[in-house]
Amino acid sequence: MTFGDQGMPYGGADPYTQWVVEQERMRRRRRTRRAVAAGTGVVLVAAITTGAVLYTDGGRGGAAAAAPSSPAASAAPVPSVTVSMPSDAPSALPSLLARPVIRPEQAFPAKSVRPADGSRYERVDLATTSDCSEGTAPELAALIAQGQGCERLTAALFTDAERRSQVTVTVLSFRTVQDASSVFAMASMDPVTYQVVSLDPPPEAGMPTVPPGSAGVFRRLMTVRSVVFANGQWGDGSEADEAAITKQTEDLLRYVDDDVLAYEDPDSA
Repeated sequence: MTFGDQGMPYGGADPYTQWVVEQERMRRRRRTRRAVAAGTGVVLVAAITTGAVLYTDGGRGGAAAAAPSSPAASAAPVPSVTVSMPSDAPSALPSLLARPVIRPEQAFPAKSVRPADGSRYERVDLATTSDCSEGTAPELAALIAQGQGCERLTAALFTDAERRSQVTVTVLSFRTVQDASSVFAMASMDPVTYQVVSLDPPPEAGMPTVPPGSAGVFRRLMTVRSVVFANGQWGDGSEADEAAITKQTEDLLRYVDDDVLAYEDPDSA
C-alpha cells in the first residue's frame, strides 16, 4: 500500500511509480546542483488569496489518476492556471508583499523542534536556492514559469527522537499571491505531478536513504506568499504505522507554517 494525499492511498500504481521515478531523478540532480544554506495553518487562502481559480487540464484528466506512466508523457502541455485577487483582499497586502521573502534561518530557526504536543524532532539538513526548479518536478517548474516566478526555495529534513522518520518540509516563496495560489491549487489537485523533491540525509546524520518505491505522506499549506510542502516517510521504507508518519508530517508542516506566517504577516501572530 502507498500512502496518498489526505491519508488515502493513490488510486493506481502508475501515478506512484511516476512519483518514485521523479524523486530519484530530482535527487540525483540535487546532489550536484543544490546550494547549502549558510545560516542557521489551517489553510489561510480564504482570508488573503481566495480568488477565482481557472483550471484547464489540456486533455490530461484530473488529479492523480491522470499522471502519465511513460517518459513521453512528460511533454504534455502544462495546464493554464489563472488566479484572480478577491475583492475583499486586505488593504495591508501590498505592504506585506513589499517585505523581503523569508530567509532560511527565519523559516527554520531551530535544529531541535518541539511542537505543542511535546514531540521531539531534529533538523538534520538544510538547503536553499533561488532557482526553485532545482527542487521541483518539471511540471511544477513549468507552472511556476507561467507567472512572475518563485524567489526562493528552502527545504529542511527532520527526523523523530528515534531517528526513524524522514520528513522534508519545503518553503516555496513567490513574488505574487496569485502565483502562490496557482501552485497551491495545482499541488492540491494533483500532488503526484506537482511535487517538490525530498532531501536525502547527509552522511554525517548517520541515517539511511529511503529506499526507492517507499510509501510517503504529502501535505501542503499556504501563507501569504509562500506554499509550505511536507513529504514524510519512514527511513527504512516501511509501509506500516501510516497514522504515525501522517501525524509527524502534519505536525512539522504546521510548525513551520506557523513560523512562515508569523514572518509574512506579523499581525496574525
